[in-house]
Amino acid sequence: MITLKDILYKVRIEAVKGSTDIAINNLEFDSRKIEMNDVFVAIRGTQSNGHDFIEKALNLGAIAVVCDTFPEVIVNGVTYIQVKDTNLALAYLASNFYENPSKNLKLIGVTGTNGKTTIATLLYQLFKKAGFKVGLLSTVKILVDEVEFPATHTTPDSITINHYLSEMNKAGVEYCFMEVSSHGIHQKRTEALHFVGGLFTNLSHDHLDYHNSFAEYRDTKKLFFDYLPANAFAITNNDDKNGSLMLQNTKAKKITYALKSYADYRTTILENQLSGLLLKIDEHEVWVKLIGSFNAYNILAIYAIAVELGLDKLEVLRLLSELESVSGRFQFVVSNQKITAIIDYAHTPDALENVLGTINDIRTKNEQLITVVGCGGNRDKAKRPIMAKIATTLSDKVILTSDNPRNEDPIDIIQEMEKGVEPQNHKKTLSIVDRFQAIKVATQLAGPNDIILIAGKGHETYQEINGERHHFDDMETIKELFVQMNK
Repeated sequence: MITLKDILYKVRIEAVKGSTDIAINNLEFDSRKIEMNDVFVAIRGTQSNGHDFIEKALNLGAIAVVCDTFPEVIVNGVTYIQVKDTNLALAYLASNFYENPSKNLKLIGVTGTNGKTTIATLLYQLFKKAGFKVGLLSTVKILVDEVEFPATHTTPDSITINHYLSEMNKAGVEYCFMEVSSHGIHQKRTEALHFVGGLFTNLSHDHLDYHNSFAEYRDTKKLFFDYLPANAFAITNNDDKNGSLMLQNTKAKKITYALKSYADYRTTILENQLSGLLLKIDEHEVWVKLIGSFNAYNILAIYAIAVELGLDKLEVLRLLSELESVSGRFQFVVSNQKITAIIDYAHTPDALENVLGTINDIRTKNEQLITVVGCGGNRDKAKRPIMAKIATTLSDKVILTSDNPRNEDPIDIIQEMEKGVEPQNHKKTLSIVDRFQAIKVATQLAGPNDIILIAGKGHETYQEINGERHHFDDMETIKELFVQMNK
């Protein structure tokens, strides 16, 4: 039996009404999930305020409420815990409820704008190949060793994180690799977790719909490293202008990696082809199946983490050569007409520029590069014209289309993108709202040896329109269109 008192350890309590020596069933912040004898934590979110649902939670059987302001009506027999920050309280409550599962494995957090999913997923692959039981908390999926669960957020809520970490404990997982988003850090979802290491990839324009400025976005990322303990390691990309800033106030062991700057871990690109990369790491050459200079950074980051976690350097290099690309990250398929289609999740200006730059480095320029790209609705509007400018500058033809319009009119989104197209690039730019039609037109414009980049959605298998998710898979679509071309 677990009591309310058992899960209050380290929670900063301001006032209590009622007894904490009561048996509890479960912990919830979603009032719709409340059952008898549950604890309801009232969270002030961006869309709704949990304090508005306290009465509903009590009607469903909640026996205790954690809130930042006591409700006007206090119900006898219910315990009320007042805290300053319910997000922070939830982090500790969840960790205590699941008996601090992060302390029973080696948890590594990966943060930054781009590369988080690739690095976390490939670390999972590498450590599995090395013979360990491994966990993964990523944008694409959650893995408890070999059991897969769907992911809904880059960094899940505190209850979900601790639930799956607890399941990992039961499965005997030794290492867990976790994507850490700025939203997750800001909303305290990573508080109360015991990290043995953290890695910073890079920082570019993203999530300014949520954060008030780039400086706030940057400083939120930095908080993750500020809170790492002294016995952890903190690895940063020394080639990124914000790399050294991330580790400025960390108590953890500071480690750097880079392709251009002086660093503890360095690599050189010897060959960059559509079939992979030949890299030189620690005076050893290694061939990897991933493509592009941005993936050289990802591979080096993976190498650094694996070595810092105690794996043999030569064994790590061998395992790097066996890694397979991550779903929706520079995946490509070739038609019978020798048209290459590349699917990539690039949905920030920096990521799009990296992918297009990589393609341009590899291709001979005797072929066309056709880019299909859109921007998400209800998200950072400032990046829309920038994305279009990058696409039209670095491609031979561009089709602007829908991504996940959400609750915005896709035509409005495309019109905002069009503002970034420079006059000399108007002739090579089309706007087609329907994403299927946009990809279809790209295949019609393409000839033998041409390259089509379909950017923005990557691994996603849906389009979100007016609050509903409709099935849509870029890879499935392009394969279907390639089959039609053969008929």
